[in-house]
Amino acid sequence: MSRFNADPNPFDEQEEAVNPFSNGSRGPASKARNEYDATVDIPLDTMNVQDSDPKKKQRELASWEADLKRREKEIQRREDAVSKAGVPVDNRNWPPFFPIIHHDIANEIPIHAQRLQYLAFATWLGIVLCLVFNVIAVLVNWIRGGGVKIFLLASIYALSGIPMSYVLWYRPLYRAMRTDSALKFSWFFLLYLLHVGFCIFAAIAPPIVFHGKSLTGILPAVDVISDDLLVGIFYLVGFGLFCLESLLSLWVLQKVYMYFRGHKGDN
Repeated sequence: MSRFNADPNPFDEQEEAVNPFSNGSRGPASKARNEYDATVDIPLDTMNVQDSDPKKKQRELASWEADLKRREKEIQRREDAVSKAGVPVDNRNWPPFFPIIHHDIANEIPIHAQRLQYLAFATWLGIVLCLVFNVIAVLVNWIRGGGVKIFLLASIYALSGIPMSYVLWYRPLYRAMRTDSALKFSWFFLLYLLHVGFCIFAAIAPPIVFHGKSLTGILPAVDVISDDLLVGIFYLVGFGLFCLESLLSLWVLQKVYMYFRGHKGDN
């Protein structure tokens, strides 16, 4: 029995070799453990790059914003230069329901000249009203037996006179007020005198130049009122409108001339 107890256990070394709880440093299990316990080095440069990305994006955003502001200032500078040169920015905004012209007195005309510009605008609307009502009155005359020729002529007066009055004298005055251009003021005075002359002529409507009763002046009104009272009333109203337009236009012409002389005198 003692012999068997003295003999070493043939499995002792093998158990020690594979025992995972052994304190020894030798053996394949110990080597495997040492391999898995190795420290993994993470480069710090990668973390620094990631930390610097937000700052880089912020710098790029600031640069983009500065470039945008520079472009906005450049556009504004060009618009100011165009405005001073007297070239209007072509954005149609009047009338609001169907814009056909550019008109913005409150923002483009100097404050001290806005009231006068509104008065001039009233005279342009006045000639529009006169010519449109002239077509209506002559239409009534045609329906009552006056003939189609005078109606066609009245339509031509309206279709040509309304845009021509805007282009020839109202728009030059608008630009003259905005840019303080003496040349545009001179152009306005010349053509506005023709406008006043036409209004006075239409209020009288002598049977020369314009055919027959195609204008609702006092002479055609007196002529037709004896034949047809209704047509005569329409012609008398047209005569009154042309008279009011003539008086208002003369007043605006005087006011604009005084403004031009006083403004240039101050300069």
